[in-house]
Amino acid sequence: MGSQGQAPESLQGENQRKWQLSRRRLLKLAGAAGATAVAAQLGAGLLREARGAEEEAQATPKRLRRWGMIIDLRRCDGCQSQGTPPKCTAACIEGHFAPEPMEWIEVYEHELPGGGTQFLPTPCMQCQNPPCVNVCPVGATWSTPEGHVLIDQNRCIGCRMCMAACPYERRFFTWGQPTVPLQSLFLEYSPEHQVPAKKGVVYKCDFCPEMARAGRLPFCAQACPQHAIYYGDLEADLATNGEAVVRFSQFISQENAFRYKDDLGTNPRVYYIPGHGEATGRSPDKKGKLPTRWTWEEKVKGGKTWKRQ
Repeated sequence: MGSQGQAPESLQGENQRKWQLSRRRLLKLAGAAGATAVAAQLGAGLLREARGAEEEAQATPKRLRRWGMIIDLRRCDGCQSQGTPPKCTAACIEGHFAPEPMEWIEVYEHELPGGGTQFLPTPCMQCQNPPCVNVCPVGATWSTPEGHVLIDQNRCIGCRMCMAACPYERRFFTWGQPTVPLQSLFLEYSPEHQVPAKKGVVYKCDFCPEMARAGRLPFCAQACPQHAIYYGDLEADLATNGEAVVRFSQFISQENAFRYKDDLGTNPRVYYIPGHGEATGRSPDKKGKLPTRWTWEEKVKGGKTWKRQ
């Protein structure tokens, strides 16, 4: 037993042990709190940097593309020199699994005023004032800010008013179960690629927006053996046929380019340079082109073909 006013030695030892434990715990807590504070400060700094980078990116305006096409008819011979049907049409069919008898870029043979013929590859004109968009009662077709005119087949009701409004006859209706290859059924549908095709809706050339974003030329331009099709950005004022790069505005001005049925006020984004294939050695008197083929080896069961309306 200790003296009066003092704790027994055993009690003093117990208090000292508890104090040492509390001190160690306090130091650990202080250390943890300090680490947390440092981490919080570091995290706040990184967050501020991330916010700053995001704000800077948002403050920097992105250039809006305005896609357009130039078709040099001096180079187009309807693939007569190749001994094949037009390869631009064939590539579009293969790339989009377009069902027979759809030709999203169709090559017409036109009579020339002085005799002979010329070939005129005709995709959708991607009009800036598109009559088809103006008449659609359900908003199934629209123009994107970059100039592509698209169709959402999931919204389309098959009224065909857009087909009647198109002065270029560049829209096609699936009058029956489309004849398409089996592999097209496994692709994810998008209005930018329109696959897989289905019955009772409208389809057309979409100007290959997915390929444009990836920095690639459309199927038709890639396949042209004479490099007659240029694809480019009117905003950047550049176009290429995969072989050469030209100033879009300068090229169409210097070569007297025209737009098909321009007097209708549709403002198409497809320009033509006059010619009849002379750059390939073609004579305008050499008439005729081989018919388009749909080469699917195995088609979806029940697929049908129909006559163009």
